[in-house]
Amino acid sequence: MLRRPGLLAFIATVGVFYLIVWHLLLREEHADVSACGTSRHPWSKGGLKGILGIGTKKRPDHDGHPISELIDGAFTSLSHLLCERSFSLEQAADRYRKRRGRHPPPGFDKWFEAAKAADAIVVEEFFDRIHHDINPFWAVDPLELRRQAHSQPQLIRVRHGEAFFETDTLNRPEFIQLWTKLVQEIMPHLPDLDMVVNVMDETRVLVPWEDMTRHFAAEQESRNLFPISEAVNEYTDYAEFDKPGYSGASEPHWIGGRQHEYWDFLAAACPPDSPARKFTRLSNFSSPIDEIFPTDTQPYTYKGFVNNVTAASDPCQQPHLRGMHGTFVESISMSTTTTLFPMFGGSKLPQNNEILIPGGMYLTDREFYSGGDTHGPPWRQKMDKVVWRGVASGGRNKEDNWWHYQRHRFVQMMNGTTVGRVENGEPEAAPSFILPPPTYSSGLQQPKGTLGPWLSTFTNVSFVHMECFPPIYDAEGRYLPDCQHTDPYMRVNAPVPMKEQYKFKFLPDVDGNSYSARWRGFLLSTSCPLKATIYAEWHDDRLFPWLHYVPFDNTFTDIYAIMDYFLNGHDAEARFIAEEGKQWAEKVLRREDMRLYVWRLLLEYARVVDPQRDRLGFVTDMVGRS
Repeated sequence: MLRRPGLLAFIATVGVFYLIVWHLLLREEHADVSACGTSRHPWSKGGLKGILGIGTKKRPDHDGHPISELIDGAFTSLSHLLCERSFSLEQAADRYRKRRGRHPPPGFDKWFEAAKAADAIVVEEFFDRIHHDINPFWAVDPLELRRQAHSQPQLIRVRHGEAFFETDTLNRPEFIQLWTKLVQEIMPHLPDLDMVVNVMDETRVLVPWEDMTRHFAAEQESRNLFPISEAVNEYTDYAEFDKPGYSGASEPHWIGGRQHEYWDFLAAACPPDSPARKFTRLSNFSSPIDEIFPTDTQPYTYKGFVNNVTAASDPCQQPHLRGMHGTFVESISMSTTTTLFPMFGGSKLPQNNEILIPGGMYLTDREFYSGGDTHGPPWRQKMDKVVWRGVASGGRNKEDNWWHYQRHRFVQMMNGTTVGRVENGEPEAAPSFILPPPTYSSGLQQPKGTLGPWLSTFTNVSFVHMECFPPIYDAEGRYLPDCQHTDPYMRVNAPVPMKEQYKFKFLPDVDGNSYSARWRGFLLSTSCPLKATIYAEWHDDRLFPWLHYVPFDNTFTDIYAIMDYFLNGHDAEARFIAEEGKQWAEKVLRREDMRLYVWRLLLEYARVVDPQRDRLGFVTDMVGRS
């Protein structure tokens, strides 16, 4: 009997302990409400672990350097955005309605249920790309959209809960097979639809700005949170279109074989007051690069470093790119329409009008793109160096234009011997670039004349194949990696497998013919990824530059100052970005996340091409509300 009070006290203590734990768990589940209303977030000291359980490394102290400021700002921006994370169907649906001006599409509840089961981070802003891509189609008759898609040669069909692809080629493009497999993983939760896919590297739909402006205005006018009593929950099937003998709509007009003119098509898709509208395409590309190389800092930079990646990837704001990127010099192929057409693809220029889905090569397990199951050793075991290997893709590099291609420029700019020759008065050694003007090098601490030797201490950058045009073959008909017009300037070196590249601290990524299929692998690695691109991808809204990766300009003029920062006193910042980026990618770039993105995208697409689209909506969560 004497022990009874102690036992009761013990039971009471345990009860209080579990009550506290329960309260803390409940508070974390609703951290978007409890933590984000304060001026100082509880996770602000070291990583985003307050609401995600990631970011285990302490954020480096701010030292006043512009890059340190950008890192700090990116960290704060993501912290605030995560305050909008949805933990319940009601939250997600409410935030959808507030941001989109419509009810969610039918099937939204099943989608959210799957997202929650996959422990996905649901922030409405992460799906802005879907609506940017889909919204213009609200201005087009839905039956016409169905007709346009139904008879295309490369497409994925969904019928009665099953997905399969159709192609007009015997070799069955790998992209369409990979995308179909992903869609099949969503079954049986999708309605009938026809999903036209672009299996080319180049993006294909490029509608003039004036037309797109009208389309977006029409979408705004069509927004309507109709009464729940008027809601329709069932999508219209495709029985009418699947009848024998149905021929579909007329084929879009595809403009082909005019790669040299692509800049003019791009400029027509830019706003009338944008710089791109003032410049026509270059008549030829034999002129020296210094005639178009910009010498002033760009408005999307902060003290010489990119702080607005949207503007930094926008050719409309950078007319110099018409002579500094293969897309506008001479791409491998061109098949473009200037009429809005529902086509899905893995990447596009900001002005292109394809509907973005994850790049096909992000869906493969091939070690060439991912590095396999290993993503690199711990940071302290890595080499303080930059590594890059790739082919000279980006377009047809010829004797009279090769110095205008982005990858050739990058390889030359990262070669210490080449840069040293330029510093010593031999500009002819590097036709692809000029040394950064002082305005670009405010953060660079290397003494004048020492840039080349300094680069030689940490860069391992070269091509593995020149993809010369016209190609060179040996006596036995094998395609040779060399190129007669670039051999005097650069040499081909042996490949470095991805798993070996992960032993280097810094992994830069630049465009080829389109997006780089290694980018997701870089983000998931233990190394620090760097990125320069003019292409948009599905995941852009969920990646934060200077927190998950390091952005650099498409001229590459800031790359020296960036590397000077990290290699001279800021190793902790590079490690912070590498580790935050990896942990974040493991949360938002999983196959589950790609599947959830495509699932939600296809619900939106199925609605916009449905004859009943103006009343299609998920409203079950609103039933019974006052």
